[in-house]
Amino acid sequence: MRSFFVSLSSEFYKSRKTLAFWSAILLPLLICVLMSWGIISEAKELANNPAMLLWFRYISRIIVVMGAFLLPVLVIYNTYSITNMEYKGDTWKTLFSLPLPKLSIYASKYLYIVFLTFLTMALFCVFIIATGHGIQFIKPELRFGDYNPNQYIFKFFTKLFLSTIGIISLQFLMNLMWSDFLKPFGIGFLLMIMGLITSGVKWRYADFFPYAYPNLTAQSIMQSKGGIDKIAIFDQAIYNSLICGVAVFIIGYFMVARKTIK
Repeated sequence: MRSFFVSLSSEFYKSRKTLAFWSAILLPLLICVLMSWGIISEAKELANNPAMLLWFRYISRIIVVMGAFLLPVLVIYNTYSITNMEYKGDTWKTLFSLPLPKLSIYASKYLYIVFLTFLTMALFCVFIIATGHGIQFIKPELRFGDYNPNQYIFKFFTKLFLSTIGIISLQFLMNLMWSDFLKPFGIGFLLMIMGLITSGVKWRYADFFPYAYPNLTAQSIMQSKGGIDKIAIFDQAIYNSLICGVAVFIIGYFMVARKTIK
């Protein structure tokens, strides 16, 4: 266990100045600021809406943008960026020659990518709540303070986070298989487009396609409308995402354990 935490802390120190780390922090802030500005600009049209509807309108805009496009791209980029640090510095051989179990090194890299995604989702929750109340401060006629959406915000973004686990595992495996940028990123981007199409046309097998899960999650939240309290965190797509994530993680470890690092 100690070796795992040593490996995990080293991932933080290596990545703390990279674009992957800062994008996990700045992307939620930027999107929340832009979306809140859009709500402020529509203050006259939205002034008569109840607080719950205002919150749902605001949150749903962010969820659609993240679930449909930005979240899969962020996961694909973060996975490449964290694994590419070793390829760029030609340090895989040095890393695996350390007196640390391969499982600790492998798991720490994987879980650090999961952590970056979790950090992004957690910051979305914080920034949405902060900017929502900030909107009312700027435009008092938009009475965001009359409703407390916190539990739903955390539920929505927990669901979005879990929908990415399958993608993280698949991209992590592809980045371990290939050292160049084009193969894992290109294949991931192509699969993401396929996920958008299959979930958009409601293909009957979309629940078995990991790259469709973020958009399926966004759709399930959007379709809830007023019945947001009935949304369950776990549905078939989320279960499949977790199963895929665990299965590919295990397969990837055995591939790494057998691989000779040159």
